[in-house]
Amino acid sequence: MSNPLDRLKYLPWTSLLPVAGLTTQLVAAVEVWVAYGASQSSALGNALTLLYAPPLGILVMFAWGIGMGAIAVYGCELWNRSMLNTPSLWALAFCILLGLFIKSLLPIPGLLVDLSERSFIAVVVGIFWKGRPYIR
Repeated sequence: MSNPLDRLKYLPWTSLLPVAGLTTQLVAAVEVWVAYGASQSSALGNALTLLYAPPLGILVMFAWGIGMGAIAVYGCELWNRSMLNTPSLWALAFCILLGLFIKSLLPIPGLLVDLSERSFIAVVVGIFWKGRPYIR
């Protein structure tokens, strides 16, 4: 009997890791930019406070996670479209989780996407929503 984990060796890790890293860096840069803008502008700070208020805040965080997943799949489409299939989409989700873990170790504010179950579920939804044509 073959080991089902042997298939992990044949996933395109060398293409998925850079795409996930660039996606995480892009989100981190936007987070730093938004945090700086909120600290410099009281209007932007008040708008973010209103946007992240309890009823709407969960949906906003979920939407940012979906957007991050969709951006990751778009990056994979630009990098190498032939590598996309269901196992590689799951591997991309793992790579994004790894990127979020590394980002959580840095002193970057988690305004948009952080390392939490809610954010990870949103990223997976975004990956498979944008990656629907590649599910086989």
